[in-house]
Amino acid sequence: MQWNLDQLRQFVAAAEQGSISAAARHLGRAQSAVSTAIALLEVDLGVTLFDRSAHKAGLTEVGAAMLQEAREVLRQADALDERARSFSLGDQACLTMVLDEALPYAALRVLLRELSARAPALELTLLDGTPAEVVAAVQQRRADIGFHFDRGRVASGFDQRHIGSVAQGIFVSPRHPLAARERLRKTDLAQYRQLILQADGVEEPVYSPKLWRSDNHYSIAEMVADNLGWAILPVNVAEYFDHAKALVPLRCPALALPLLSVQMLWLPGRPLGSTAQWIGERFGQLLSSQGQAVLGEDM
Repeated sequence: MQWNLDQLRQFVAAAEQGSISAAARHLGRAQSAVSTAIALLEVDLGVTLFDRSAHKAGLTEVGAAMLQEAREVLRQADALDERARSFSLGDQACLTMVLDEALPYAALRVLLRELSARAPALELTLLDGTPAEVVAAVQQRRADIGFHFDRGRVASGFDQRHIGSVAQGIFVSPRHPLAARERLRKTDLAQYRQLILQADGVEEPVYSPKLWRSDNHYSIAEMVADNLGWAILPVNVAEYFDHAKALVPLRCPALALPLLSVQMLWLPGRPLGSTAQWIGERFGQLLSSQGQAVLGEDM
């Protein structure tokens, strides 16, 4: 068989435009050239694609079936071109990304939708876990890049870049004795059980002598919703729950909570491709947009 992709494109154009003359105008080619290309394609395939007995040629039954095959071949060819173009720009064919499970899902969903459109040929693997698991995945080369909250205890053998921030707050169940209080002091918090994150390399501030620990922010939030204590949580984690498990934010002017810095993490000597660099920049922009929305609601 000597048929080629250009012949397939002219065949598909003729089928979609409704006629060979319309396809010629659409492709910017002479009608005779398109007609000849389709005739040669029919010879090479050994089938009749168009019924030319009527005034206006239409697809034969075989032609209609072959149209689907032709579209699929062209789709694969375009995908091959797209992937080759990505490689020619020095980008990776595959990328594994690991994220702290407490990072905002809303920003991540937007990021993934945009990434799909920007790099359709990319083979992506997503991992999530605790802060220690994020570091371990990058260190053990199971992930190319990681995103986590900077808590100042990451080993020096990593390259890092600050990309954005996430707001945090103090939360209790609506049934908690502190829920009805408008302003609190640290001594008020100290009277009740505090739920804190327990993970390697993470030192959560302790304000109460009564402590329960977990290595998962969402487990802590569940315990807060069940009225087992109060906790300092990323605002997006507290807002994750539905109305039935709504968490109440507390005001404690003496306890100024800083924004949680989000860091992008990778190993030295493993240069970032253009897609990985774009992911870091765009994720930071999305975190910033979400943070501004949260601050606007608080004002």
